[in-house]
Amino acid sequence: MPEQASSSAESDFTYRDGELCAEDVPLSRIAAEVGTPFYCYSSATLERRYRRFVAALSELRPSICYALKANSNLAVIRTLARLGAGADVVSEGELRRALAAGVPPERIVFSGVGKTRGEMAFALEAGIHQINVESEPELEALSEVAVRHGRRVPVAIRVNPDVDARTHAKISTGKSENKFGIDYDRAPAAFRRAASLPGIEPLGVAVHIGSQLVELEPFRLAFRRVVELVRGLRAGGIDLRRVDLGGGLGISYRDGQPSAPAIEEYAAMVTSVVGDLDVEVSFEPGRWLVADAGVLVSSVIYVKDGATRRFVVQDAAMNDLMRPSLYDAWHDFVPVRQPKAPAALVDIVGPVCETGDTFATQRPLPPVAPGDLLAALSTGAYGAVMSSTYNSRPLVPEVMVRGDRFAVVRPRQTYEELLSLDIVPGWLAEPERARRGAA
Repeated sequence: MPEQASSSAESDFTYRDGELCAEDVPLSRIAAEVGTPFYCYSSATLERRYRRFVAALSELRPSICYALKANSNLAVIRTLARLGAGADVVSEGELRRALAAGVPPERIVFSGVGKTRGEMAFALEAGIHQINVESEPELEALSEVAVRHGRRVPVAIRVNPDVDARTHAKISTGKSENKFGIDYDRAPAAFRRAASLPGIEPLGVAVHIGSQLVELEPFRLAFRRVVELVRGLRAGGIDLRRVDLGGGLGISYRDGQPSAPAIEEYAAMVTSVVGDLDVEVSFEPGRWLVADAGVLVSSVIYVKDGATRRFVVQDAAMNDLMRPSLYDAWHDFVPVRQPKAPAALVDIVGPVCETGDTFATQRPLPPVAPGDLLAALSTGAYGAVMSSTYNSRPLVPEVMVRGDRFAVVRPRQTYEELLSLDIVPGWLAEPERARRGAA
């Protein structure tokens, strides 16, 4: 029987005959063909996670709008869209990606605190399902754009319920000091203003209090506040028909840490809170759907013994996976060749000229040598999508696996492509002699 590479019972990254595989494809085979580092995604995991999410919440018959910010690769989006997923987008670029991947516009929700008038106009022309408005000035701007285009746009107002998600400060979005949404106490006035604007059709309330939540109580508190708001507004004559409950449900990145609640527990809580509200309910899952569907595969460059510790230097760097340096995030690292020797403590680092280019500190790892392959687990969310070309390192490829087949779904950026993004101004392109003569 294949051995799981991680603690997740749903992992499709397993050891087979001593080799870590993505479904039925050895990761070493992919590495031999595309080189390292690379991201690899499992279609089976994506499909199973989506179906499980839908099944758990079936009593509410919700709309599931996948949050593209977690992973915006077209192949990932299309895999979920073919199962019926909509999209939650936060920029015109993400909206264009959703449409290009086959998500029907009537299943797309546009969120985000800083939509420009150009982005609003594009969303209106595309005919998307709803825009989630996050401030009073945005309401005014959106109404102006809608009127100019002869439209009346369906809107949900995102409220800030001042609920502590008890997660990392940089991914908390539902406290009063966060930039997101309209303060809960000001929300009734915002809805009344929205109802008076000629280009706005206020239909619902949206809420999203943060990412990687591993407790149900913050969700419960926020959703109860939403229910109270909807009932109060209805009593005041504003007939709201939609509730967007956002995303944020976490995953278990490591053993020994608080485990995220099962989706079935989350669904039972949501149903108990909003089940009798008589509204259309939507959710915006991201990480929960895609994180465990991806790994980042790298090669060991050197094993370096320092004065006090051993360093495993790999060819993946912080520009390829920012989460550890940005959030102090944890990812399990495992050898692609199943280990037989006992583990020892090492620091796993990358080649970028930053001390922050560190993925794991004093982490147990079996002995490895230059050329050996490592896999960073649960990197399907906020991995490739946050990558950069820092240190002039080209973007790494993304690969998708289905059964015993794999395809490159984003090729490795070449140095020529990287350099072609810059333009040298004419005065620097002139021959040296000509410039001296002009002087």
